Amino acid sequence: MVPRDVMHSPNGGHVTNGAISTAAPRCRPVLLTVDDDPGVSQAVARDLRSKYGEAFRILRADSGSSALEVLNQLKLRGDDVALLLVDYRMPEMNGITFFKHSLEVFPEAKRVLLTAYADTNAAIQAINEVQLHHYLLKPWDPPEEKLYPIVDDLIDDWFADHRPAFEGVRVIGHRWSARSHEVRDFLARNQVPYQWLEVEDDLDAQHLLAASGIAASPENMPVVLTQAGRALQSPSNRELADEIGLRTRAELPFYDLIIVGGGPAGLAAAVYGASEGLRTVLIEAGAHGGQAGQSSRIENYLGFHSGVSGNELARRAIVQAERLGAELIAVNEVSGLDVRGSVKLVQLSDGTKLSAHAVVIATGVSYRRLAVPGIDEFSGRGVYYGAAAAEARRTADADVYLVGGANSAGQAAVYCAQFARSVTLLVRSDKLEKGMSQYLIDQIRGIPNINIRLQAEVLAVHGVDHLQSITIADAVSGGQEELPANYLFIFIGAQPHTDWVGPSVTRDDRGFILAGLDLVQGGARPRGWPLERDPFPLETSIPGVFAAGDVRHSYVKRVAAAVGEGSMAVSLVHQYLAKP
Repeated sequence: MVPRDVMHSPNGGHVTNGAISTAAPRCRPVLLTVDDDPGVSQAVARDLRSKYGEAFRILRADSGSSALEVLNQLKLRGDDVALLLVDYRMPEMNGITFFKHSLEVFPEAKRVLLTAYADTNAAIQAINEVQLHHYLLKPWDPPEEKLYPIVDDLIDDWFADHRPAFEGVRVIGHRWSARSHEVRDFLARNQVPYQWLEVEDDLDAQHLLAASGIAASPENMPVVLTQAGRALQSPSNRELADEIGLRTRAELPFYDLIIVGGGPAGLAAAVYGASEGLRTVLIEAGAHGGQAGQSSRIENYLGFHSGVSGNELARRAIVQAERLGAELIAVNEVSGLDVRGSVKLVQLSDGTKLSAHAVVIATGVSYRRLAVPGIDEFSGRGVYYGAAAAEARRTADADVYLVGGANSAGQAAVYCAQFARSVTLLVRSDKLEKGMSQYLIDQIRGIPNINIRLQAEVLAVHGVDHLQSITIADAVSGGQEELPANYLFIFIGAQPHTDWVGPSVTRDDRGFILAGLDLVQGGARPRGWPLERDPFPLETSIPGVFAAGDVRHSYVKRVAAAVGEGSMAVSLVHQYLAKP
């Protein structure tokens, strides 16, 4: 919000028209005085500032209505208000009426009424109606005797009961809102701390919505409150990215190396490309980290003897790549690839075109959609593809089901077991060993609230406004049963993100990219290959365009393998640049 008619000093400020400077420091609680008499207002602020200016921000307003606007802005910004000193006799809104409204925004703030000798009945009324903490007769000179001891006691009481406000992004939404889940997942995967407030039964959420002026209707949800106090109504991922400071646009039109995809392979390529002097940009459609970034714990990654979360591994790689000079672009999807001589042209979804000498495709895969009746209706409302880390804490006292037999499903089961009453892993195969690492199998079998059901699959899901039950088929018994369930996490299959590459990049019948030896059939180079040499390992059917990680036809579904291929791709880029 742009401040209007604002003056502020390092220790306080004067507010008119309900505006507060966003430049004021947020670390100190607020003492707010409200009085329409400029002389009294200045005197109160002066006395408070001289004693409390170092520990508190002293703000003053000249009317009840402007003070309420200030309180709403402070609430949206997550600031704390410790004390309200308010004159009783003000036009349009007296002090008692103001306190009634302030209780809806900052009920914990201590309330002091400034009165004249003739206002004794008003003080009694305020005690009865707004639980007034104290009233002061004007004038109160000297403040050392008549003001400070009272304020000291009230501030001590406030600190004793006070819980500091969360300083960060806050998300207000409905528990079973699909878009609310998407926003939480987006923030979590981009490592943005946030506070989740459910509008149905969180009083603070209702106060914040009232302060923002946004109705608590489903079509308005979620509402995202930024640290600056802006209220974003059901924002897009691009709006969120711009607000939280993610880089969404490239700085240059031409690079040595463009990397498409921000999973382990893409991040490794960015680290090695930038460290070896290549002008490098990485473009990610969603959040850096890829599918691996959603893993709650990776136990077998080299160098982390206690394991590491996918999110933490991604964070470290992001910091490393940027420190070495790579540009990392988020929330910007690549929509096309074109070749013009030795130049590779990449088309972005926002209309931007970037060109480079070489391209590394590391777009990875996503979980396959579960094709059963009712599944799409409850996606984001009890049914989740991956995303266990974003939702697991909400599963307390719930029975959770996970579909999948690979490491990602096993890691999610272990994580969810910390919160849920029970976790059931539904595996289509007849043994876990077919798709899961042994260390993880041993860990799962040692957790008492994890159940394993082999040769089981989901046939249907049911519910009204969210998931309430699932129907499971058991191939061992040949029977079916419907079980109550509010959470179903799906970790099955792999769909490569390659629709954008066009016909020039050869793919298999599932969409995975063929590269290196996979392109050379019977000693023959791929059709249209223009060079006298065979494709390099990881090189696609377009010279200078490489594929790394899970997007490749012969991929190894391990984070370490993806990181290795990403770094190897940069070495091959150097070979290509030296002698195409």
